[in-house]
Amino acid sequence: MGTESPPYELNSFSSVQNHGESAKDKAVDDWLPITSSRNAKWWYSAFHNVTAMVGAGVLGLPYAMAELGWGPGMAVLVISWVVTFYTLWQMVEMHEMVPGKRFDRYHELGQHAFGEKLGLWIVVPQQLIVEIGVNIVYMVTGGKSLKKVHDLVSPNAPEIRLTYFIMIFASCHFVLSFLPNFNSISAVSLSAAVMSLSYSTIAWTASVAKGVQPTVEYTYAGKTRTDVVFNFLSALGDVAFAYAGHNVVLEIQATIPSTPEKPSKKPMWRGVVVAYIVVAICYFPVAIIGYWIFGNSVEDNILISLEKPKWLIAMANMFVVVHVIGSYQIYAMPVFDMIETFLVKKMHFTPCFRLRFIARTTYVALTMFLAMTFPFFGGLLGFFGGFVLAPTTYFLPCIMWLVIYKPRKFSLSWFTNWICIILGVLLLILEPIGALRQIILSASQYKFYS
Repeated sequence: MGTESPPYELNSFSSVQNHGESAKDKAVDDWLPITSSRNAKWWYSAFHNVTAMVGAGVLGLPYAMAELGWGPGMAVLVISWVVTFYTLWQMVEMHEMVPGKRFDRYHELGQHAFGEKLGLWIVVPQQLIVEIGVNIVYMVTGGKSLKKVHDLVSPNAPEIRLTYFIMIFASCHFVLSFLPNFNSISAVSLSAAVMSLSYSTIAWTASVAKGVQPTVEYTYAGKTRTDVVFNFLSALGDVAFAYAGHNVVLEIQATIPSTPEKPSKKPMWRGVVVAYIVVAICYFPVAIIGYWIFGNSVEDNILISLEKPKWLIAMANMFVVVHVIGSYQIYAMPVFDMIETFLVKKMHFTPCFRLRFIARTTYVALTMFLAMTFPFFGGLLGFFGGFVLAPTTYFLPCIMWLVIYKPRKFSLSWFTNWICIILGVLLLILEPIGALRQIILSASQYKFYS
C-alpha cells in the first residue's frame, strides 16, 4: 500500500465501500448495534467474554461434580475448558480470514462456510434459541436471586411471589436496552464481570471457612444404577454448557478496530486469554472446593448449602443479580441487531429511535412474560439447549474450519478438529437424555406464574 492511500481501516464504512454497497446501506450499517462502533480496547473483549461465559450456573458446579464423581468431574471440567478455548480461538482467527472483509456476525461466517442460504439456516435458528433462551433464564435467575435477598433480609415479611421479582428485575432492562451498542454497555459489562468473580470467590472461600462436613461422602447419591447414569448425563450438560460464550464472540470482536498492520484478532485474543483465566479462577475452585467440603449432600446452588452468615449469602445473591443484568444485555445485543436488520433491510423501515424503542421494548417485555409464565424454563433449556449449545460452542467452529481451510488429512489440525467434533456430537446426543429425564421427574413441581 502506497503512502498516498488512505488507512485501510476495516470498519463498517470501508467494508461497505469495498463491496460497492450504496450510501443508504452505509448509513444503516453505521446505525446497527454490531457495526456502529469500532473503537473498543482489548480489555473490553476480556470483560465482555467473562460476562457472557460465567453464568450463575457456576454455583451449581459442585452439585454437578457430585453427580459425576471426582475423576469424570475433573475430566469434563478440564476437557470442556480446553475444547471451548480452542474453538473460541478458531472463531477469533476466522473473523477476518478474507482480506478486506470482516465477519461481524456468527451467521456471516456460517454463510461464508456453507453458502448464503444454508449458512443462514444452520446458524441463525441455533444462535437465536441460545440467546433468547439464555435471556429468559437470566430473567428467572435475576428474579430468584432478588427473592432470596428479600427473604434473607426480611424473613418475617409477607411472602412475595417470584413473578413480581421477575418484573422488578426486568424493569432495569427496559432502560438499559436503549444503550445502542456493545461499547455503550461496557460499564454494565465490567460491573457484571467483577460481580461474577466476587460471588464465585464468596462461594468457595465461605465453603473453606465452613470446613469439611463430618458426614461428608463422595459416593454417588443416586439410589439405583439408573439414577446414577441419568444424573451423570444431566451433570455432563451442566458442566459442558458452563462454557457457552461463543454465540456472541464475533459480535464482540466486531467492535475492535482493525488494520492490516494491527488486525483485530490480536487484541481480541489477548482479551479472550484473560477472560479464560478469569473463567478458570471462577469455575475450578467453586466446583472442586464445594464438592470437597459438602460431598454428595451439596445443594444444586452452593449458596443454599452455606446458609450462614446470612449477610454474606444475601450479598452474594445481590452480586448474582448485578451479573445477570450485564449478561442479559450481552446476549440481547446480537438479537437486537438481527431484529433491527430485518426491520430496516427487509421491511424497509427508517432507522430511528422510535423503531429501536418499539423493537427492544417488545423483546424485553416478551422475555419477561415468558420468564414469568415458565419460571422453570432453566430445566427446559437443559433439554432444548442441548441441541444448539453443543453445536455452536463445541463443533460448528471446527466444521467451518475444516470446510474453509481444508487442512491436510491426518494432520494435527485435522485430528484436533475431528476429536472436538466427535466430543461435541456425543454431548449433543447424551445431554438431552439426562435433561429430559430431569424434566419428567420435576414436571409435578412445575408451576406457571409461581
